[in-house]
Amino acid sequence: MTENTSGAGAEGGSRDAAAKKTPEPSGVDLARVALRAAKEQARARGDAAQQKKQARRGGGLRSGSGADGRDPMALGAAINRLLTERGWETPAAVGGVMGRWPQIVGEDLAKHCVPLRYDEDPAERVLTVQCDSTAWATQLRLLAPQLVARLNQDLGHGAVRLIKVLGPNGPARRYGPLRAPGSKGPGDTYG
Repeated sequence: MTENTSGAGAEGGSRDAAAKKTPEPSGVDLARVALRAAKEQARARGDAAQQKKQARRGGGLRSGSGADGRDPMALGAAINRLLTERGWETPAAVGGVMGRWPQIVGEDLAKHCVPLRYDEDPAERVLTVQCDSTAWATQLRLLAPQLVARLNQDLGHGAVRLIKVLGPNGPARRYGPLRAPGSKGPGDTYG
């Protein structure tokens, strides 16, 4: 039994001797550790300052042989991207319909009925059309369901929900020398 205790004591003694053999850091060693830490901190501050400088210059991205978001693009692609980003696809498509109005409704109807505006409110989606006579306005009102179907076929389902037909504008109201203040002329009585 004495051998076991002496062996354990010998191992414990060698550990103490190993711990005593490693010297404590001296002033020079502490200075080296402090210098290394200071260099790492300075490098980190320099990297942060460089990133700020690159951000001010435009992100620090450099042009290369690969494609990136800063490469020039065709005008049509740029316009399509802008329309998509702003959500202007439907109003732009309706604007195209207004340009192609004679092809959509036919030459005869296009001569007498003109699209005025498009209300792009999702609940409404109304195309307002003005006709030059009440007869053509009536004709367009009768054709409105087929015209809405045709427009939705071209523009996408639900792009136009209603066609509002306006008749011709009445003659301009002329005010004579004998006019009562606040009256609206002949329309004041029976208009």
